[in-house]
Amino acid sequence: MLKTLLRAGLLLLAFGTAASAEPVKVTLLGTGVPTPRPTSFSASTLVEAGNEKLLFDLGRGSTMQLYKLKIPLGAITASFLTHLHSDHIVGLPDMWLTGWLATPWASRKAPMKLFGPKGTVAMTQNLTKAFADDIRIRIDDEHLDPKTVEFAAKDIEPGLVYDNNGVKVTAIEVNHGEKIKPSFGYVVEYDGHKVVLSGDTKYDERIAKAAEGADLLIHEVAVIEPELLVKNSVYKDIQAHHTSPEEAGRIFASAKPKLAVYSHIVFGSVKPGPDIPEQPLIDRTRTVYSGPLLVGRDMMSFRIGDTVEAFAPDGAKLAP
Repeated sequence: MLKTLLRAGLLLLAFGTAASAEPVKVTLLGTGVPTPRPTSFSASTLVEAGNEKLLFDLGRGSTMQLYKLKIPLGAITASFLTHLHSDHIVGLPDMWLTGWLATPWASRKAPMKLFGPKGTVAMTQNLTKAFADDIRIRIDDEHLDPKTVEFAAKDIEPGLVYDNNGVKVTAIEVNHGEKIKPSFGYVVEYDGHKVVLSGDTKYDERIAKAAEGADLLIHEVAVIEPELLVKNSVYKDIQAHHTSPEEAGRIFASAKPKLAVYSHIVFGSVKPGPDIPEQPLIDRTRTVYSGPLLVGRDMMSFRIGDTVEAFAPDGAKLAP
């Protein structure tokens, strides 16, 4: 009997150890920009850590990508905005209202938790006014819970903004331009692991500092052909708000993450193509950085445990 109890105790201990060492999973739901490219939805990243499912930015298509992953919209425990540019928030009304529906793929059970820069709370108040008729009709007609269509929103400052179930999220202010303040990147920490998302930014050494020793550093990047800069002045303004591959490479070389990944990829060419070519990004980054590097694609995912494993959208393992 004693031996049986001891064996049972060892099994429980082993199970508890395995559960506490559950890896962090990161999925790039959208790696694109405002361009309505069907191969790259706009910015959104899912981080799964322990019991937490966290969304960073809610760009175009984020709900559809979660549906593909068979993750109910109501299972998202909190969402975080880097800034209030449209390509980072156009999916918010969809996530909020569709996630409220009483279906297996939605069914949010509480107000929607949302953290973002100054203006986030005001935006949620105005969205509630804009969709007042939809909300009224669904409460009357479908008997949906009015409590779960509310927002639990907060305007945040740099620093620790979320601490739940062992998962900590810290906001870091980044430089997306003089007129786009504040703009945030985020650091997610869980069980000794660290994931850093740059948000939209110009070259900013604060990201390198925050990402020192990170398992995964997801950074934005911009490549615009010189001829296009001459032909269309708007691209000069776009380029002035983003990070070049060489600048991003300097950030990677300083931070030394286990894996660096590009997302929110701004690519401007005189002859637009259906997809974003990887080689110009890689070649220019390699002039200053020789470490592990991948160009993100929608639905690419990463498993963070003792090592960082990367997987293509079809599930095939990737070698940085």
